[in-house]
Amino acid sequence: MFSMSSSLYKFQLEKDVPYLGDGRTEKLDLYLPVAEGAKPLRGGVVWIHGGGWYAGRKTDAREVSLSTDLAGQGFVVASIDYLLAGAEQPSWPQALYDCKNAVRFLRANAQKFRIAPRNIAVGGGSAGAHLALMVGYTNDLPEWEPPASPHPHTSSRVEAVLNFYGVTNLLTWHPTNPDGTPFLFAGCEIPALFTGVSRETGAPTWQAASPVTHARRDLPPTFIAHGKMDREVTHHQSLELAEALRRAGAAYQMEVLENAGHTFTLTHWADQPLEKDLTPLVVGFLNNCFPVAATA
Repeated sequence: MFSMSSSLYKFQLEKDVPYLGDGRTEKLDLYLPVAEGAKPLRGGVVWIHGGGWYAGRKTDAREVSLSTDLAGQGFVVASIDYLLAGAEQPSWPQALYDCKNAVRFLRANAQKFRIAPRNIAVGGGSAGAHLALMVGYTNDLPEWEPPASPHPHTSSRVEAVLNFYGVTNLLTWHPTNPDGTPFLFAGCEIPALFTGVSRETGAPTWQAASPVTHARRDLPPTFIAHGKMDREVTHHQSLELAEALRRAGAAYQMEVLENAGHTFTLTHWADQPLEKDLTPLVVGFLNNCFPVAATA
């Protein structure tokens, strides 16, 4: 998987930056655009990797490609690692708290990174998109804020969400193997591994952890991208989200790609060009969402 988008900016990469405080090993990579002459204020994007909530890294090919492309368009990108679920360790809701603390980290360092503090978005692919949606859809709700944070007095609010083929409803998502049988991990469904409760006994938790549950009019605008050939998270998850947003009167933009499956970037799927380059669409979407013009 690789990128072919046209970059406007070079960038510096700072690897393995701590953002969660003492006792945590997960870190983030910073992609910092380099501007010649006057340094304009930037928009910031927290990018969240996928991997079913139990796998994946900020250094995976998709994450590097998308982060590189967004930085090349002038956005400061924080590509993060977060708590992953294991057979004996669910990661909900701590994974969400980690993502919110990444937003707080960017905002707390806005002056240092030349970010307009109100110009921060969150995005991700697959399970990372689910977490990105949950970050945005719990904006300003105290009960969903991290109980511990290196930046406790800094807002985790975002102005936009990028949802690339994300899970939007844990209760209606049914991942399958190529032969159509249920895909299980450690003998259980993936959301059970993630949340620590089964579909039968933990349906209220699964519902609370589903972005569609939180659809309301005042959500940050959502960019939705999904391929009709996706067999891991079918595009019906995005259609379900779009319908929930439509009913709520929330703003969204959806791009359904006829010839793409799972894990595409802004420009490619399976090393083949997408039917349309999503780069100008995403850049335009973010710039329209950000309230502060990107000039110093």
